[in-house]
Amino acid sequence: MVNTSIRTTKSQEIFAAAQKLMPGGVSSPVRAFKSVGGQPIVFDRVNGAYIWDVDGNKYIDYVGTWGPAICGHAHPEVISALHTALDKGTSFGAPCVLENILAEMVIDAVPSVEMVRFVNSGTEACMAVLRLMRAFTNREKVIKFEGCYHGHADMFLVKAGSGVATLGLPDSPGVPKATTASTLTAPFNDLEAVKDLFQQNPGEIAGIILEPIVGNAGFITPDAGFLEGLRELTHEYGALLVFDEVMTGFRIAYGGAQAKFGITPDLTTLGKVIGGGLPVGAYGGRREIMSMIAPAGPVYQAGTLSGNPLAMTAGIKTLELLSKPGTYEYLEQITKQLADGLLKICADTGHAACGGHISAMFGLFFTSGPVHNYEDAKKADTAKFGRFHRGMLEHGIYLAPSQFEAGFTSLAHTKEDIEQTLAAAQDVLSTL
Repeated sequence: MVNTSIRTTKSQEIFAAAQKLMPGGVSSPVRAFKSVGGQPIVFDRVNGAYIWDVDGNKYIDYVGTWGPAICGHAHPEVISALHTALDKGTSFGAPCVLENILAEMVIDAVPSVEMVRFVNSGTEACMAVLRLMRAFTNREKVIKFEGCYHGHADMFLVKAGSGVATLGLPDSPGVPKATTASTLTAPFNDLEAVKDLFQQNPGEIAGIILEPIVGNAGFITPDAGFLEGLRELTHEYGALLVFDEVMTGFRIAYGGAQAKFGITPDLTTLGKVIGGGLPVGAYGGRREIMSMIAPAGPVYQAGTLSGNPLAMTAGIKTLELLSKPGTYEYLEQITKQLADGLLKICADTGHAACGGHISAMFGLFFTSGPVHNYEDAKKADTAKFGRFHRGMLEHGIYLAPSQFEAGFTSLAHTKEDIEQTLAAAQDVLSTL
């Protein structure tokens, strides 16, 4: 039996105070634990694969600050590089050589990227790439997939996943209908629905944007031929294909999901891993398209903190660590051990479940499945997931506080961490 005693007095006090200071007591909705019940734990520090909260409890972490901590939290080489950079200043608002270095690393790694522009978040990258898609094609409409999340910009909050799904919001109040009128949606993994949209809107669709592996409606993989089919359709109809690899970039493979699957989009958005835990985003693609961005071209986009030396430094060091031999083989090994183990325990304890993993990303749904899209994901037993989440938390395991979020492993996770996690899952699922 795993120890299940956790103290929460300080977390409760701090969160109660936070609710009077910030909407819902948080700076991002899913952190509030609304979909899993109970109150969130308040972090004090992180290191490697572990979290310590303000009450002194220690947890094995499978959120990894929502993806960036692929080398582990507070990696000593990243921290050392940041100390050196910090002595030179936190922000320049001017060109610095670090931008060149990280840009070259991204261009060398990601098949679609010939030029890149750095921004400060994944949301910002997706906002900018949408503007660029429309400018390059001189078309207004764009296709996204139900349950895919591309940040909180107005035009993307149509059948969005992630926090919107977690909170049960259909879209969001305050978003004008005119803003989303040009956003068309289709079920993920449904090529015929995409083809129908192109036929119903001839010459009007700028392109398709999607998560090549869905992480914001839970972990959902593309069916065989789906990404290839999208590539063919966009070629046929003169539209652009955009992979939102904010989550999958440098996590699924060093070159992202596009390298893993061998499908090269026209444009790509990035974030999370390329900032090594600091706020960052980027978008890139074919030179002829990216040359439309100001000041090279007429499409305006700017940012005071874009390309700041701290984010560039953390990103450079993180990619250096990831480029070492054996990195992704190790991530695949431990994530497979975890994902397969969870499914086996569910089966052994009589819980209908499905899920899986690719490289350092995994998911678990409490449904017999299979899950091909957002509609399938919504059939999962979210109440059971909430009880499972709380049980795992009490056993010292920190999972994403929503059924509609993927999980993440890191280079800092050990085989022993995985075994401890599976032992906790055995305890929880046996009594759930």
